[in-house]
Amino acid sequence: MRRGAVILCGGHSRRMGQPKALLPFGDELMLQRVCRILGEIVPQLFVVAAQHQELPELSPTVTIVRDEYDSLGPLAGIATGLGAARATCDSVFVTACDVPLLKPAFVERMFGLLADHDAAIPTDGEHVHVLSGIYRPELEDVARKLLNRDQRRPLFLVRASSSLLVPETDLRDVDPALHSLQNTNTPDEYQAALQLAEFR
Repeated sequence: MRRGAVILCGGHSRRMGQPKALLPFGDELMLQRVCRILGEIVPQLFVVAAQHQELPELSPTVTIVRDEYDSLGPLAGIATGLGAARATCDSVFVTACDVPLLKPAFVERMFGLLADHDAAIPTDGEHVHVLSGIYRPELEDVARKLLNRDQRRPLFLVRASSSLLVPETDLRDVDPALHSLQNTNTPDEYQAALQLAEFR
């Protein structure tokens, strides 16, 4: 299976008050760290950024894709990323740039659970973590149809496809605290993630 990863970083970071992709994390910036972690697992990385967004220096192996939609939210970024990956990947892990505690074993487990499904998405019973899942690139078509109908929530994509919802109990052996699902949306969450990080 040809695997890849799509990293969304085109959000407005309103709650953080500054661009999350550029936040220092150890001797890296946030986006650099997430790219490095995923680069240990998959050979192809696609970073989806806003049209004029400033990005840190990234490996030349990372493909930067500028979001063709303006401020339509994460489903638009997913559609753009899936389109970029479609020619070379059979499945991609889709995430945001603000998960610096992402565990490689978590991503490997999610790939292993995809099987014949269109997508595999973690759930804790209350929330469906659409930005921590595996997607088939062909779902780009479904995502664009949803956007054309002004159905912008990524959960609509999950419901419109053959998606496996993965309970958190199937993931805790590889990520006991589920840090891979922990976003850093606020300054307090950023500071908490820094304290939990194992810098290497």
